[in-house]
Amino acid sequence: MQGRCAAIALLFALGSIAVTADDDKVFFLELPPEVLPADVGSNIFGIVGSFFSGGGLFWMPTMGTEDIGGRSAVAVSRDGRTIVGRALDARGFENAAIWLGGTDWRVLGSFSRDAQPCDTSLSAAYGASDDGRVIVGLAWDGCRHAHAFRWEESTGVVDLGSLNTRSTRANNVSGDGQVIVGWQEDLTGFRIGARWIDLEEETFRGPHGLIGEAFAANRDGSIVVGGNCDPVDTATSSAWMWTRVAGVKCFPVKAKPELQNLPYIASMLSTSDDGSVIGGSFAFGLESESLVWLDGQAYFLKDYLRDNGYPDAFARWVNTGFVTGVSADGRTLVGYGAGPKTFQGFVVILPKRGAR
Repeated sequence: MQGRCAAIALLFALGSIAVTADDDKVFFLELPPEVLPADVGSNIFGIVGSFFSGGGLFWMPTMGTEDIGGRSAVAVSRDGRTIVGRALDARGFENAAIWLGGTDWRVLGSFSRDAQPCDTSLSAAYGASDDGRVIVGLAWDGCRHAHAFRWEESTGVVDLGSLNTRSTRANNVSGDGQVIVGWQEDLTGFRIGARWIDLEEETFRGPHGLIGEAFAANRDGSIVVGGNCDPVDTATSSAWMWTRVAGVKCFPVKAKPELQNLPYIASMLSTSDDGSVIGGSFAFGLESESLVWLDGQAYFLKDYLRDNGYPDAFARWVNTGFVTGVSADGRTLVGYGAGPKTFQGFVVILPKRGAR
């Protein structure tokens, strides 16, 4: 593994020399069909995700797409050395896992050695810290016990519990590994935005009461983003951002006239460290269009690209899907949508701040 990680780290460093985008222009790249990005490291040169047909992948412009096995890859450390995802154990149960190189994965198990799976699932990773040492997600002990977890080498899988008898899930963790964000299932079944600090859970409240799940946080947890800011308002959907200074703020998104008449939900799914660039979606299931917020202003990604040098962006695509990852500096966006023939990924590099 050590040699493999070193090789990737070298490619990661060389990539920034070999392939660059103009600082004052937008760059757009369609990835190969069925390559679906989930996360990006410090820039375009370290992207992880999954094949549409299943299995984890690592993509770099200097080496193309590499099949890394497992079930999926969901997060990558900033330096590209640590990849986190899901893989099967010897019994055929799905686990949160760490990629070891080649197609080998280390599975992490559940809350205890005696924990029982729910159907074929024992645990699932959803996010990792910037250095890859803290992993968060959902773990089971039978189908009635599904809780958020936090893992690091010294503690193993730690049950983050629940504020009631219902399930919880950790969707992500701050870059420093200190603030975990996700959801708490309400007694009504609604997923309420939640976070855990020092393993203590609390839920978010917005201007209109409870809000939808939290999807991501920045490096120190001072910014948290999520979706469904006002569940009662069925006419307008709003994403949300929480900051230590302002609390929760809703960001309404107006549906485009050409979209189907569906109950779309606006969600912020990933954020830069300073919150100036946020990626997300306007979605009803897989009927979804990618969104990007630049300094708080929402743009449908296709419209933004067509206004900034790519008049044929997403031509013949069924929809533009989701922006699933934003680099810490806010310059690189990755995501996937329904392409001309199958689901397909994309990469966008934004101009440097001030050049936009």
